[in-house]
Amino acid sequence: MKCKTETIPNYRVAYVRRVGPYGPENIKVMEKLKRWAGENELLESAILFGIPQDNPETTQPENCRFDACIVISENYEIDETISENEISGGKYLVYQVNHTAVAIQKAYENIFLAIQNNEFEIDNKPIMERYIGDINTNPYCEICVPVKSK
Repeated sequence: MKCKTETIPNYRVAYVRRVGPYGPENIKVMEKLKRWAGENELLESAILFGIPQDNPETTQPENCRFDACIVISENYEIDETISENEISGGKYLVYQVNHTAVAIQKAYENIFLAIQNNEFEIDNKPIMERYIGDINTNPYCEICVPVKSK
């Protein structure tokens, strides 16, 4: 699993939120976002994020929030069918993994061990899954873990 340190900028995003247990249902939320983005011609060279907003170890599954996001320009006018937010940038460890459910799950299991043996600690922001370019042809997902120096 490749890892690099990256400073991610603040991003303005359009997003769709789902509340409920994390898992396969999150895929439907991303598909809904991609349909909207496709209809608005935003998918070419897009940056997409899947953001689990809550820690499932401390939040009841039925209260876990998942946001499917696409980066939009500062002057892009969104319509009433989509929500808007800002992703808080900063320093992240970025892990490149194959874009499969098995590979992503395994990566999450290994990431926390890797960080414990690193000079960083996790910052108090959500971990994000980032998809760049054509999500249908890019075989990788990047797991972006917010960090700060110890």
